[in-house]
Amino acid sequence: MILKNELVKKIKEYFGLNIYETKVWLALLAKGVASAGEIAELSGVPRSRTYDVLESLEKQGFAIQKLGKPVRYIALKPAAVIEKLKNDALREAEERKNMLSRLSISNEYKELELLHKTGISPTRYSELSGFVKSNAISAYIRELVNGAEKEVIAIGSKEKTNPFSCLLEPQLQKKLRQRGVILKIDDTKKVGVDAQFLVVDGKQLLFMLADGNGIWIKSEIVGQALKQLFEFAWQAR
Repeated sequence: MILKNELVKKIKEYFGLNIYETKVWLALLAKGVASAGEIAELSGVPRSRTYDVLESLEKQGFAIQKLGKPVRYIALKPAAVIEKLKNDALREAEERKNMLSRLSISNEYKELELLHKTGISPTRYSELSGFVKSNAISAYIRELVNGAEKEVIAIGSKEKTNPFSCLLEPQLQKKLRQRGVILKIDDTKKVGVDAQFLVVDGKQLLFMLADGNGIWIKSEIVGQALKQLFEFAWQAR
């Protein structure tokens, strides 16, 4: 049996198997029911390794052992395997979410906060900057806004996916009002500013780049300058 390299590669990636597990499972699927020796011959995996691989696939839910002698294995239907992996992924995600929720009220979390504060103490914290990747932009925007004390200014383009659309959520706006935080959000065209950015309390900024990434800056000088630019454009429109 000749296994296509591209198929082996894709199945390995999709199902999180190693190369031997992938070849053995594909061979077992093709055979339906087979012994370790038959699978070794079909898959090209060394016979000495085939036994361990079949046991591993059995534990992961890709195959079951047939009753009787000699020992033979049965391949589970791909649909059943996929459904199991989906359920496993959801369960693991829920467990990790709960673990992280518990972490936020633990002593370890307090130590993390202390390390962070200690680590930045030698730095002039009034002037910091960083690069924020696109997959973390949404969470970072929420973090900045949730930490606002007085004012949030956001400018985004409606012609593209607006990174600041979360600011339109009624629940978030309600929380800001309850804390007395003023929210000003508008379209770039309306205020005549060809840029997408967020200003929090006139001292923290998040500039959006064309590729979806962002640049975060903590600088009161730059923040106040952008705030004044926004206020001028807002009043002049």
